[in-house]
Amino acid sequence: VGTNGQVLTADSTATAGVAWATPTVSTLNLSFNAQTGTTYTLVSGDVNKLVTLSNSSAITVTVPNGVFTAGQQINLQQLGAGQVTIASDGTTVITGVGTKLAAQYAAATLICTSSNNFTLIGYLA
Repeated sequence: VGTNGQVLTADSTATAGVAWATPTVSTLNLSFNAQTGTTYTLVSGDVNKLVTLSNSSAITVTVPNGVFTAGQQINLQQLGAGQVTIASDGTTVITGVGTKLAAQYAAATLICTSSNNFTLIGYLA
């Protein structure tokens, strides 16, 4: 039996193939990246974070080429009145029912489905 707070994980080096381990903080807590400008280009450090976007003017979030790999995701939320648009850098492909967050406090998740291809899901306009 592990100690309080530990989880059972696969471990090919353990006799039974599993071992007790303490989870890392990143698996327990969501980190934030607050942005207040009218433009922002996503970076690799945004993976598994909530990027909050707050401005009274429209905001464009650019998805760059070659930064993310399949399965990675970035959460986005519009905190200000300025509508957030998720845009390609000209080479990335973004699919979904829209590319704009629908209203103040709307949120969406951008998922990398393959090299430079993304699906945007959430409360979109």
